[in-house]
Amino acid sequence: MDGTEDTDTGTFEVRVQESLSQIAAVDWDACACPEAETGRPDDPFTTYRFLKALEDSGSVGRGTGWMPRYLTVHRDNRIIAVAPMYAKGHSQGEYIFDFNWAHAYENAGGRYYPKLQIAVPFTPATGRRFLTRPGHEIDGMSALVQGAVQLASDQGVSSLHATFCTEAEAHAGEAMGLMRRKSQQFHWENGGYATFDDFLATLSSRKRKNIRKERAEAQAFGGEIRCLTGDDLQPEHWDYFWRFYQDTGSRKWGTPYLTRAFFDIVQQEMRDDVLLALAIRDGRPVAGALNFIGRQVLFGRYWGCTEHHPCLHFELCYYQAIEAVITMGLTRAEAGAQGEHKLARGYLPSHTHSLHWIADEGFARAIRQYLEAEADAVEEEIEVLTAYGPFRRGQQEEQE
Repeated sequence: MDGTEDTDTGTFEVRVQESLSQIAAVDWDACACPEAETGRPDDPFTTYRFLKALEDSGSVGRGTGWMPRYLTVHRDNRIIAVAPMYAKGHSQGEYIFDFNWAHAYENAGGRYYPKLQIAVPFTPATGRRFLTRPGHEIDGMSALVQGAVQLASDQGVSSLHATFCTEAEAHAGEAMGLMRRKSQQFHWENGGYATFDDFLATLSSRKRKNIRKERAEAQAFGGEIRCLTGDDLQPEHWDYFWRFYQDTGSRKWGTPYLTRAFFDIVQQEMRDDVLLALAIRDGRPVAGALNFIGRQVLFGRYWGCTEHHPCLHFELCYYQAIEAVITMGLTRAEAGAQGEHKLARGYLPSHTHSLHWIADEGFARAIRQYLEAEADAVEEEIEVLTAYGPFRRGQQEEQE
């Protein structure tokens, strides 16, 4: 769909591109990460190089159920906004799940798939989804929303979704007529700690002792733990991590989402943006956790192992991430979707947001009622979980 739309701020053209190769990297990143001119991007996952790695590696595209439909908004022969959008043939790899919606829709005789999804594939990390050049935040997002809804309507698809958007985008999208959904995941917040022990000092005695015990058990696996980034990463490290990723993927999802080629491209194009924590025994990695580095946030993404050792998962995924955030002076560690076991390790529940448009008016009313009830349940769950957090009472109130 290429189309011209009018808004209160003027006329623009919305286009759909089936490959990032049709969009100049400088134009995409001017919308996705203008702050990268002076350092790291806030969000590594919406950068041109990350999304292009998914596409060039075959992790998205034909046969994956994720068909690229990138949106671009043009005004005066200049791209002012973009969005990573995909035509989806399933609901896998999204982490804000709508399986029940699909089941109900199809039980009623409808066809839920394909649908349109504005998202970063396989990445449950909050960030901007409606990417605009500075100065075009309002009109750019408006154009993207209007264009996406018009495309969904023109193509007769059941629905449009934007997952893991920012809270500001969620409120703005709701004002434009989309339905807002609340979810939650667990984040660790840096309280200005100088050391890991400073963080431990804020915990209750029992939780503090438990973490020290887990770290000691993990460190006793018979080798060393190393965190690698930049030029310290070598191609052979990805050979090992691919085995870890395949093992976890086959157990959790049946088939790993990412291809082997994706990690080769990351090594070539993004090794300064990743932190790979490896447990190495007898000169050979036996477990690893992959993180991506944002300007203020460390994003934990994948974990796997070829040997099981007590507490090694907690050490590589959570405690090494906390150490890295403190060392690098970042503000937060995000450990991905799900997992109430993260609570005892200092990761507290935090809101996540998504936006939804449903073509069928009757089904949309039912979904709206469901989302209102779900939002109340999410708020109650966050309140209860936070109360059971590991921090000492005074510290707990500060974290809240």
